[in-house]
Amino acid sequence: MRQVAQNYRSGELSVLDVPPPACKPGGVLVRTTYSLISTGTELMKVSEARLSLLGKARARPDQVRKVLDTAVQQGPVATYRKAMSKLDSYTPLGYSLCGVVVEVGSGAEEFAVGDVVAAAGNEFALHAELNWIPTNLCVPVPSGVVPQHAAFATVGAIAMQGVRRAEVQLGETACVIGLGLIGQLVVRLLVASGVRVVGVDTVPDRCRMAEAAGAVACAAPDDDGTTYLEQVLDATTGGIGADHIFLAAGGGSNGPVELAARLARDRARVVDIGKTRLDLPWNAYYEKELDVRFSRSYGPGRYDDRYELQGIDYPVGYVRWTERRNLQCFLDLLSTGSMEVGSLVSGTHPVAEAETVYAQLRDGSLHGVGHLFEYDESRMPLSSAGADVSLSSGVLPPPQRNGHVSRTVAQPATAAKRATVRLGFIGAGNYATSMLLPHLAADPSATLGTVATTRSLSAVNAQRKFGFEHATTDAAAVLDDSAIDAVFVVTRHHSHADFVCAALEAGKAVFVEKPLALMRADVDRVLEVVERTGNDRIMVGFNRRFAPLFTHLRERFGPVVGPMSARYLINAGRLDPLSWYLDEGLEGSRFLGEGGHFIDTVSAWMGHAPVEVTAQQTSNALDLHIVLRHAGGSLATITYGTDGDSRFPKETFDVSGNGRNARLDNFSRATVWSRSGKDVKRSLGQDKGQRHMLRAFLEAVREGAPMPIDVESIVATTRATIAVGESLASGRPVAP
Repeated sequence: MRQVAQNYRSGELSVLDVPPPACKPGGVLVRTTYSLISTGTELMKVSEARLSLLGKARARPDQVRKVLDTAVQQGPVATYRKAMSKLDSYTPLGYSLCGVVVEVGSGAEEFAVGDVVAAAGNEFALHAELNWIPTNLCVPVPSGVVPQHAAFATVGAIAMQGVRRAEVQLGETACVIGLGLIGQLVVRLLVASGVRVVGVDTVPDRCRMAEAAGAVACAAPDDDGTTYLEQVLDATTGGIGADHIFLAAGGGSNGPVELAARLARDRARVVDIGKTRLDLPWNAYYEKELDVRFSRSYGPGRYDDRYELQGIDYPVGYVRWTERRNLQCFLDLLSTGSMEVGSLVSGTHPVAEAETVYAQLRDGSLHGVGHLFEYDESRMPLSSAGADVSLSSGVLPPPQRNGHVSRTVAQPATAAKRATVRLGFIGAGNYATSMLLPHLAADPSATLGTVATTRSLSAVNAQRKFGFEHATTDAAAVLDDSAIDAVFVVTRHHSHADFVCAALEAGKAVFVEKPLALMRADVDRVLEVVERTGNDRIMVGFNRRFAPLFTHLRERFGPVVGPMSARYLINAGRLDPLSWYLDEGLEGSRFLGEGGHFIDTVSAWMGHAPVEVTAQQTSNALDLHIVLRHAGGSLATITYGTDGDSRFPKETFDVSGNGRNARLDNFSRATVWSRSGKDVKRSLGQDKGQRHMLRAFLEAVREGAPMPIDVESIVATTRATIAVGESLASGRPVAP
């Protein structure tokens, strides 16, 4: 299918041929008929992508801070690789469309094939021929509303949320600063609400458009225009001033917020809808005690994965207007004639001409505020099934029956030698593209066969960067391909066990990122598949035991007679509040997702897995302390902190025993103290062992040799990681 995308590093904008998305549970697959170009948000994004790296840094200082923090934690090489991987990728455009449902996922039965719907979301309602839309971002279009107008629903919801934030009342007066697409819709909503409106914009045609929609008066933000609007407000409000100011402008000028203070009445509300500079003039805002409010996107539910992805609605008695109810309300206003958007449609363009359309909007040769892409229905697949570039249904856990993955059992991977190892990837997120695939693409013993991802552009990006032969959104294209020797499972944690079982049953060697599983039952299920199929060719990405400085440290420390004591301090830091890692209901605890690394590292040092796990946490649940008891009396303490400073090194590992001490400082320096003196080895950069781990895995698959970490050790580490949560819950030691 075709999709509009832009490379954020080069600024190149293209209409790409990409695999269609899957129809997943909790949503519907929609064939797009019209999608609306956001002439404000999208053009800002398009222009930003065309900046130099320095320009991008100036435009996004928040991202620069994240990069600097990452560099302290992970070192400059890993940080550069991760940043460039993210920049040199195609990103989608679009967030407002109208289309027809062509496939319904489980849990979305309120919709039916053939329904005309409006959809929202900058990760879902894209400029693409097919889109998967979660139920809470999708609403039916009432009869009588034409698709071109229904495509405005998302930007309409943005404008509506801004109006709701102002809490306007009948008879009040409002000023809208910025009469682009959002501003025009705000004007119409205010007029429909019985509010008198004045407007401000630098473009005369936009002022006349707003006046035609019911604004009392509009003018430019120059001295004459401002004086004129003050006179109009004096006449309409009896000298009081505007009750509400809506900032719907963009750009770097501080003029809109200064003008807002001038036109507002005492204690007026100022609502920011656009992305504009907000250096509030203190005296002006203090003297009038202005109430500054922000309006977040389409309404309550935005940026909440539980609402948007899991379909958990907010009770109407507590949250009257969610983003979905705003979408539906806007469409209802269109259907009753209370809102009119036909006059905002400035042009309709074939999506194939997207590059030209954006270029003309950017240089000003294409005028107007409402431009639509239209899609040729004759060339679009009716659903995700059967489409090709190697494509079809979706990166989801394979179907299960009675807790077992339901697939045809193939013969297990044999011990025959191979010239090269053909790899299939399920998942290609940040870690895979920055820490795994660069090494594999450079390894002559590996051939990158097929990559399958949930999102179409993720697969295309991985194919373009690393040379995969095929890109798809169908996990089965990897699992069922007899030419693929080994499957990499690099998806979100909750799906790992399902994919591992499916790949083992398909006779593949399997590399899975930690954790292997989130529950003991899933560990047992993996072991049952291993026993039933005879395929134990499994590897978990516990890379730290392969790190050069770690292996050097262990070798220099030498054999130990008697117990050892180890201390492992992890300064994990805080996550973005929106990170999927924090969805404990689906993905397990943060330590369950990451802690296997540290338990495996300790086990590799001790030479065996722990026999008892005890865990406690601080009262604010931000720091976790774990004691591992090993056979022979050795003890290890793992401190997993998430409340520290990001500039402090992420990992410090200390061991003492038999008159010796060893210390590994963040995988950049290894030191051993013994009777013979002090031995120090440094690394030019951080090396946590990914390249050596992958080489060992490829060699084992190619030669038919044992896996680098045996199944017993993998299972023991996974069970010990799960036992941490069990010990926290019970308050007692737990045997893994």
